[in-house]
Amino acid sequence: MRLSHFCRIQILGFGLILLMAIGFTIQILGIHFPKKSHQISPPRLVTEEPSQRRCQPKRHIMFLKTHKTAGSTILNLLHRYGDHNHLYFALPYKYQFNYPNSFHAHRVKGYNASSRPHYDIMCHHMRFNYAEVRKVMPPDTFYFTILRDPATMAESSFSYFRAVSSAFKKAPNFKAFISHPTRYYRQGERSNHYARNPLWFDFGFNSDAPFTEMYANAGIRAVKDTFHLVLLAEHFDESMILLKEELCWNLDDVVTFKLNSRGTSRTLERGDIERLRSWNTLDWYLYSYFNRTFWDKVEHFGREKMDIEVRKLKERRQHLAKLCLDGSGPVGAEQIKEEAIKPFQFGQEKILGWAVRKDLPPEVRTRCVRMVTPELQYKDLLDARQFPLGLNNSSVLAATSGRSVGR
Repeated sequence: MRLSHFCRIQILGFGLILLMAIGFTIQILGIHFPKKSHQISPPRLVTEEPSQRRCQPKRHIMFLKTHKTAGSTILNLLHRYGDHNHLYFALPYKYQFNYPNSFHAHRVKGYNASSRPHYDIMCHHMRFNYAEVRKVMPPDTFYFTILRDPATMAESSFSYFRAVSSAFKKAPNFKAFISHPTRYYRQGERSNHYARNPLWFDFGFNSDAPFTEMYANAGIRAVKDTFHLVLLAEHFDESMILLKEELCWNLDDVVTFKLNSRGTSRTLERGDIERLRSWNTLDWYLYSYFNRTFWDKVEHFGREKMDIEVRKLKERRQHLAKLCLDGSGPVGAEQIKEEAIKPFQFGQEKILGWAVRKDLPPEVRTRCVRMVTPELQYKDLLDARQFPLGLNNSSVLAATSGRSVGR
C-alpha cells in the first residue's frame, strides 16, 4: 500500500517536472499559442521580412527628378523611406533647387561649405550639375533617374506647361505645335526648355544644340558614368523591381500609388509620334540608348524572375489599395477633403489624387496617408521635422549630429 502510494507520488513528481521543462522550453523558444477570441482584429499593414540577400540597404541616394516621367511617384517612395528610417534630406528652400537654373550647393537648405552637414537623400527638381551635387552628397551615393519616350512626354508637357511655356502658349492647339513647332519655338524665350529636349536640359546639357552623333554620345557617356540606374516610365513596375534590387530594399518600400496624374490623355497617331521624336532628337537618342540598357538589365535579372516579382508587386499594390483607399481609383481634388493629401492643380487638366479610408486604426491610417501624400505637402512635412527651431539653430544641430533633426 505504502509502496504503491510512493510510486504514485514519484509519477506525479516526474510529470510535474516534465511539464515545467516543456513550459521553460516554450518560453525560451518564444513559441506563442493563439488565444481563442470572437473579436475581429483590425486591418494591419504587413511589412515584408528583410531580404535574405547578402547586401545592405543603400541609404545615400540621389534621384534626378525629370519632368512628366512619373517622378512624383518615385519621390513619394523616397520620402517615405527616408521619413521611416530617420534619414536626412537635402531640401530646397522652396520646392525646387532654383530650377531652371543650374544646381548649386548653396541652394540646399542648411548647407554650409565649412561645416558640411551630412545628407542622405537628394531628390527634388533641379537642373543637374554633378560637380555641385558632389559637394552635398557622400562619395558612396547611389545615383538614379527616369526617362520617358519624348513623344508621349511632349503630349503631357503641352497640357501641363502650356500656361508657362512661350512656344506652347503661341500654338493654338497641340496638333498645330506638332505640325510646325518652329513656328512657335524661339530659343531663350520663357520656359521653352519644356518644349524641346526637356530631358537633355534637366541633365544640364544644351537642349538647343544641333544634333550630331558625337555630341549626343558625349552626353550619353556623361549620364552613363554618373548614374548607376536609369529607369523607364513606360515600364514602371519593372523599374521598381530593378530599383529594389539595386537599393537592397524590401517590396513594401517600392509599392506606390500613381501621383500627379491626369484624368485624360491623348492617343497620338504614328506620324505625330515620329514628328515629336524628330523635334526632340537629343531626347530620343538618349531614351533609345537607355531603353536598350534597361532591357539588358532585365535580361541579366532574368525574365521569368522579373515576371514573378512584378506579379508580387501588383498583388501587394492591390492589397494595400483595398486596405487604404476609399474607392477603387484616383479621384479629383474636389473629392478629397483632407488638405494634407489634396494634389496641387496646375495646367489645363485636373490632377488626380487619392482618398483614404476613415475607418482605419490610427497607425495604419498614418501609413496609408503617407503613401498618397503629394510631393509639396511631404516636402513641407520633412522640412518641419528637419528644421523645427528655424533654419539657423537646426543647421548647426544637423552639422554637428550628422542625423535628422526633429524626430
